[in-house]
Amino acid sequence: MGVTKSEIFTEEQNKISMIAKAFGHPARVAILQHLFKMNTCVCGDLVEEIGLAQPTISQHLKELKNLGLIKGNVEGTSVCYCIDQEAWANMQELFSQFLNPNFNTQGGCC
Repeated sequence: MGVTKSEIFTEEQNKISMIAKAFGHPARVAILQHLFKMNTCVCGDLVEEIGLAQPTISQHLKELKNLGLIKGNVEGTSVCYCIDQEAWANMQELFSQFLNPNFNTQGGCC
């Protein structure tokens, strides 16, 4: 059996790729922006705010939660979602290192 493609890359490369994929859908970006704007856990009003069907919103929330960027807490019959601040800080650090590498200014190709 061959090696899966993700196994030939570092953990960091795979994580950056997965997060970038999540940011690649405007609905997920809108959900994250709404959660930041509310600055509290949100229970159920995302359908009205984002304008997509409940199953679609649920699928996007699941993707964001699986990445660890948001967390969900069960409250009664609803799940309330909010930004996972620690995970968000870790993601910011990961992307900061990726987007601002220490280039060698003593030469290089350009």
